[in-house]
Amino acid sequence: MDVERIVGWLGRWASGRGPLYLLLAIRLRALIDDGLLPPGSALPPDRVLARRLAVGRGTVVAAYDLLQQEGRLIRRQGSGTRVAEAELPATRAADGVSNPLLLHVLDPPDGVTLLTCAAPIEPPPELIEAYQEAIARLSGVRHDIGYHPAGYPDLRRALAAYYSRRGLPTGPDQILVTNGGQQAISLITALLVAPGDTVRIESPTYPSAIEIFRDAGALLSPCDLAEAHDRGVLSPREPEVGKPALAYVIPTAHNPTGLIMPPLARRRLAGWAAGADVPVIDDEVPAELCFDGELPLPLAAYAKGEQLITVASLSKLIWGGIRVGWIRAATPVISRLARLRAIHDLGGDVLAQLAAVALLRDLDEIRQARVATLKHRHDHLRTQLAAQLPTWSHQPALGGQTLWVRLPRGDAGAFAQLTARHGVAVPPGPSFDPAGEHVDRLRLPFVHPEAELTESVTRLAAAWAEYDGTRRRASLHPLVV
Repeated sequence: MDVERIVGWLGRWASGRGPLYLLLAIRLRALIDDGLLPPGSALPPDRVLARRLAVGRGTVVAAYDLLQQEGRLIRRQGSGTRVAEAELPATRAADGVSNPLLLHVLDPPDGVTLLTCAAPIEPPPELIEAYQEAIARLSGVRHDIGYHPAGYPDLRRALAAYYSRRGLPTGPDQILVTNGGQQAISLITALLVAPGDTVRIESPTYPSAIEIFRDAGALLSPCDLAEAHDRGVLSPREPEVGKPALAYVIPTAHNPTGLIMPPLARRRLAGWAAGADVPVIDDEVPAELCFDGELPLPLAAYAKGEQLITVASLSKLIWGGIRVGWIRAATPVISRLARLRAIHDLGGDVLAQLAAVALLRDLDEIRQARVATLKHRHDHLRTQLAAQLPTWSHQPALGGQTLWVRLPRGDAGAFAQLTARHGVAVPPGPSFDPAGEHVDRLRLPFVHPEAELTESVTRLAAAWAEYDGTRRRASLHPLVV
């Protein structure tokens, strides 16, 4: 690709804060993710781009190496640097959509069952009833312009009462309502993380959180998930330079493994956050989906101060289409986050927030029904895997919506491309690891009805029978939720 065109697209890439190589990597990453640098396109050689940008060659090399580690670039001596191929290439075009990372969400290919998303596949009847109640309540609203950057007061009070019932005393001023859990993590990141800062993160973990931190220019420091969940210790794999600006964990019904952190490990982790003065995001988005019916205490219940920040939403329990999430934190933190949100977004959908108030009132009944359905589908998927793919291994989930499956041989990315040709799309393990590891893993959701799960496993088994076990280079992964 023409170097002058790429330089033009880069624009004022060096105008931000942080190391030059990181700023260059951030801008190149955006060009790749936006589809301007499509899969397979060649990038200028290190020396050529460095000379054109008037920087040292080491800056370009470090930026390329970082993007290679993420799986966005392929670097080979003699053949140069290229954008990685898409993990799941589209089988048909989508009007106005050129980004292969989004195509399977925005316009799914015909005949392909998507196992890339772990979320309810349709709105439950309770959501329709909640909206009907919300419409009736909305008709009585007076003297209210509808802008509430911190959230509609009724919902903030309902969420404060929800946490207080769980054993974490909370006031409405400790709640910020957001447009889903994604916005909650993004706001916290914007407040606490600057380019070049380190974010300590479990591995594997939620892929969209990885992308949020990368978009902020953070350096990701992966920690072993088993150590974190067994002992509450976030020990980085590699030495870090300085204290992390933030840590991110999913202690309850973990995505993708379905693990639940024991109380003692939670206490140790909360104590570390308070003692080291490191803010920790406790992502409770899947927390309501524990199969034993018990809802563990949030990390914030084990330590006082501003370090423990709880994030949750209704997307996994109810439906992704109701964009209601929230942050529970110390009042000063909520005040700063509310001001930050007001700059970009004057508030969420009031009707959806009124519906959320009704849903929270009936949360126990909704949870019991949803968990019962998921547990049955979890057991069904495990039975089918044992029958049709007996060499694959996994641990039963304790909650959530997914199984974390180990392949006995080969590469999950290579196998994922083959499964797409058999009519089922699955996310490979490297999507869930900031360093691109877990190449022998797949995440399989059990959100679909039993008949669809059976058919999906049958297709996976057919693909596995055809798979020759070859490995392949890292590649771009589609959006995973």
